[in-house]
Amino acid sequence: MSKVQLITKDLGNYLLEKLEGANTICILASFVMKSGVDFIREALQKAAENGAEIKICTGDYLFITQPRALEELLSIDDSIKIRVWRSNGVSFHPKAYLFQSNEHDVLFIGSSNLSKSALHNGVEWNLLVSDEQQVFDDAQSEFLKIFYSDQTLPLNQETFEEYRKSYEEYQRKHPNLVQKWTELEELDLMLPVEKENTVQPEVIFDPLVGYGEIQPRFAQIEALEELNKTLDEDYNKALVVMATGLGKTYLAGFFAQTFNKVLFIAHREEILHQAKDSFRKIMPDKQFGIYNGKTKESQADAIFASIYTISLKRHLEIFPPDEFDLIIIDEFHHAAADTYQRVLDHFRPRFLLGITATPDRNDNKDVYAICEGNVAFRLDFLDAINRKWLAPFQYFGVYDDTDYNQITWLGNRYDEEELLQAQLREELALKVIHAWGKNKQTRTLGFCSSIRQADFLSNYFNHHGYRTVSLHSQQMAVNRNNAISQLTKGEIDIIFTVDLFNEGVDIPAVDTLLFVRPTESLTVFTQQIGRGLRLHPGKETCAIIDLIGNYRNADIKLSLFDTQPNDGKTRTIEPTLPFYCEINLDVNVINLLKELSRKRQPRREKLFNDYLDLKRDLGRRPSYLELHLKGSSDSPQYRQEFSSYFGFLQWAEELTNQEIDIYNRYDKWFVEVEKTGMAKSYKMVVLMAMLKRGVSNWYQPISSRESAPFFHHYLMEKEHRKRIDFADKGAKKLWGYDEKGVSKLIATMPMTKWSGSSKGLITFENDIFKLNFEVLNEDEKVLYNWTKEICEYRLHYHFERKARNPQIH
Repeated sequence: MSKVQLITKDLGNYLLEKLEGANTICILASFVMKSGVDFIREALQKAAENGAEIKICTGDYLFITQPRALEELLSIDDSIKIRVWRSNGVSFHPKAYLFQSNEHDVLFIGSSNLSKSALHNGVEWNLLVSDEQQVFDDAQSEFLKIFYSDQTLPLNQETFEEYRKSYEEYQRKHPNLVQKWTELEELDLMLPVEKENTVQPEVIFDPLVGYGEIQPRFAQIEALEELNKTLDEDYNKALVVMATGLGKTYLAGFFAQTFNKVLFIAHREEILHQAKDSFRKIMPDKQFGIYNGKTKESQADAIFASIYTISLKRHLEIFPPDEFDLIIIDEFHHAAADTYQRVLDHFRPRFLLGITATPDRNDNKDVYAICEGNVAFRLDFLDAINRKWLAPFQYFGVYDDTDYNQITWLGNRYDEEELLQAQLREELALKVIHAWGKNKQTRTLGFCSSIRQADFLSNYFNHHGYRTVSLHSQQMAVNRNNAISQLTKGEIDIIFTVDLFNEGVDIPAVDTLLFVRPTESLTVFTQQIGRGLRLHPGKETCAIIDLIGNYRNADIKLSLFDTQPNDGKTRTIEPTLPFYCEINLDVNVINLLKELSRKRQPRREKLFNDYLDLKRDLGRRPSYLELHLKGSSDSPQYRQEFSSYFGFLQWAEELTNQEIDIYNRYDKWFVEVEKTGMAKSYKMVVLMAMLKRGVSNWYQPISSRESAPFFHHYLMEKEHRKRIDFADKGAKKLWGYDEKGVSKLIATMPMTKWSGSSKGLITFENDIFKLNFEVLNEDEKVLYNWTKEICEYRLHYHFERKARNPQIH
């Protein structure tokens, strides 16, 4: 029976009681004090030891959360997941405690933060809501949205140290704030300020169209062929990269037809419903179910699940490990990577398919990592334009004289208030009107940084006689569907928006895109460009009008338009374009890009920031292979910029004093292992055979005969497509192990060749492969680990690249 109860004192005792029998615990507290952690520490520890799934989210607003409290939370149990909301000065006041057990679902919500006074003797009002399933599910769903938001960071030793330093700096600047924080909190509660970035953007759906029998078309046909080849070769995971507008969800549906039970996982609710509708059109006789915070339809042929819900232990254990033949993962945010891994650790599907619309690994790194870099099919928007499956474009780069160097960068975005001060200027708005008026066509989407900027520009354009609307998550006066209909009919000129049109909606009639925001994410920029490239009767091309200033990523964004990517070795101001596409840049833009290219520092800064983001996620320094699989920047850029990954770490001041000495002592070796040519994997396979001998012996000389058994076994492992390097005419005859033949191959190929190209670091004489440098005893462990990191990275990158482009020799 449901129950609602007002609690005005001793909330902590209720929490302790519920902690005892709970199997799922979610705590959302705007502030955390050590006294509060101490109050529930023992109960939390027992719950963790009993296998409860525990998630705790707190915030850094006014730096009231005590570092000692966070440190205490970290020390309780490694299984407890803790994340910190980065408020950026915006008030953060939620207080909620959610407990699930085999008997009851209980929610406490009210005024109590995680402090002893709030839980024990303070004046607090809280409501207990028990066994109201819909209310509880809604609360848990909202909690998970906050917990996995891009504004949160995982709490680990790395992020704890960052918070502690920021906290101490804040206290130095505001010495009296510790005594006054309750007063400030009360004031903010009484006079709340509505902030747009606290509201989840609404997504608009395409109107449903009756298609009759659905058949694969265009890129879907080729992608299906490649996926079926992958299946025939007995591989169990693959990634498909397809540009927006080419039907990647339909592709997944066509591929799913041959499987009995399917699980489709996404990070956004609207994607689940869209995917379900697409699958139903392809397989109308099948049963389909939604599994999210509000709906639990587990008995269906295909289940469309929210990652935030299904990754919870309580829900995951409903399904046996062999429940699904096919698991499909839609592109997702890096914050949820560990939840995806938990799901994949639980299930054993026949096949795992990752799908993404973003051509770069940037921001979609985890999809690549989960599929082990095996890209079965790839078609980005430039290729699709060449094939006339998407509309061509004309790009106009317009100079923006805003000095973004004067605006504070907060790690993943510019400070909102400072950015607004620069953007909400009539001088800049007039420049936007002129640039748009000169280059526009008929129907425009304008992408802004914030709701206030969208409202400002819409009002400014309307004042100058144009017909525009501002469409965003807080707009109540304008009906979204009406606005889209008016734009399609040409009754209005522009829709100014923030993030409504990134995913989930297309207006094919749009033929002009206006960017009046700095490009903070190349992935978002690519998604937004896709909004204008849909084919439509009467639309010959799409005009892209983009304000370019000295903001981050300005010097690399044009690489998105280049049909001949250069792996970041050089930048081009004039990319190689598909047919019928044009790039038009203001003279000042050309000069700016050349200047940024000369400095090259923005690129190093981006590499460093992307490295730090991954380090924060992991809570430690990433290995080289982790940097490749999970880092936002393409890993070869670290080698190109710094000669080796460990050269980057030295530049970034990430090495200890001992490690700096080791790097300087053996730097030529690290660079050699990083940069030696690898048409085949043979050099690294021999090096791996040496490493298998252990920390103290790996660098000792080795013969071709000694390395032959490992060499043959490694390359004949079918699972990772390593056999591709053992498939030419000379090597294929050695598939059946022949020690003499394999030894001869090793002697001829990697050992002799590497010796000849190593500038004396390696010699190969009388069948002895030898490293020509002395290794100090105290350096053995670090040298071994670093060599192994480079070797594992290069082998993985080599086979990943070969699998993607089999023609590479």
